Amino acid sequence: MMENNPTKGKKEQVRNMFNNIASDYDFLNHFLSIGIDRCWRKITIDLIKKMKHDRILDVATGTADLAIRAAKIDPKKIIGVDISDKMLEIGRKKIRSKNLEKLISLQNADSENLPFPNESFDIAMAAFGVRNFEDLNKGISEMFRVINSGGAIVVLEFSKPQKFPFKQIYFLYFQNILPFIGKIISKNKTAYSYLPESVSTFPSGTEFLRVLKKNGFINNHFHSLTMGVASVYVGKKQ
Repeated sequence: MMENNPTKGKKEQVRNMFNNIASDYDFLNHFLSIGIDRCWRKITIDLIKKMKHDRILDVATGTADLAIRAAKIDPKKIIGVDISDKMLEIGRKKIRSKNLEKLISLQNADSENLPFPNESFDIAMAAFGVRNFEDLNKGISEMFRVINSGGAIVVLEFSKPQKFPFKQIYFLYFQNILPFIGKIISKNKTAYSYLPESVSTFPSGTEFLRVLKKNGFINNHFHSLTMGVASVYVGKKQ
């Protein structure tokens, strides 16, 4: 659960939470997923590689893992946006260490009010970020607005396994063990309790396809990963 402060909206609470855990974020991502998150990002970028991808926007870029992975498919420009300055600081260090400053730029920006003209990008992508939007429809509609005609949205997000007994084993880990380990390592009492809560309330699977359709996307479909632990969603802009 995020901090119980009625004077702060979800956006401000999410910003504070990620600023607080930024230094441990990458380690915990890889550790708690046993490194599978790297495979998920590779699959996501492999899908984007098949589309026109000269200009890519990475929404809720965090520490820029997905943007850095996208550099491997030779786009002309990648811009990452996030509301957490601490996450962006770490992302910029990683980009400098890989000599990717000319290709990838990061900036603090609100995903629900993107500072770009209409039809600025071929691809708008996000990894594990859209469930943190304060207003999901507004965030998705903004991604639609900045994509070129013929472009695509590609979203990697956690989902909910359905098959017995993996579903029961996964939720035992995800709701109990993962928050406990995350709290010990990050010294943050709320961040890794928020993770399973945010996943449980996110409209995954066909529900998220309906969100894409509502906001103008067509030919919407998703790829289930690792028995439903995560999914990659793809939608086109006509």
